[in-house]
Amino acid sequence: MSTPRRRVAAYVIRHRAGPELLVFDHVGIPDAGTQIPAGGIEPGEDPHAAALREVTEETGLDTCTVIGVVGIDHRPHPITGQPRHTHVLHLRVPDDAPDTWTHTVRGDGTDTGLQFACHFVPLPLPEPLADEQDLFLGHLDPDWTTLTRR
Repeated sequence: MSTPRRRVAAYVIRHRAGPELLVFDHVGIPDAGTQIPAGGIEPGEDPHAAALREVTEETGLDTCTVIGVVGIDHRPHPITGQPRHTHVLHLRVPDDAPDTWTHTVRGDGTDTGLQFACHFVPLPLPEPLADEQDLFLGHLDPDWTTLTRR
């Protein structure tokens, strides 16, 4: 059995009329589905730093604050079946973050150069996210500002 890939996924939430979650769609790749910022943890990097880095690389937002770890998802990759451990974190972004924008992914990962159409959707979600990335949203309090203790 191979060593699980260490990853992060970020629930980036802002509050306007109500709580909203940052999501993105791949420009020109509709089958990828709506997703949240996520990616690998680099050697020596802690999950908090990795989540902030992934959000910046994939969306361009660099004003997020980590609230805490929501949980760890131990499900394997849905296509390859390779083992992975995804640290799911709750982040907060200022309420004046833009509503929609397109961002070209930066960094040295496999998604570098892809374009993501970023936007906020109201919580609770009207539709599920790709790869069941919304699995841990229920671990946030109903006001979407703090973590529950489960």
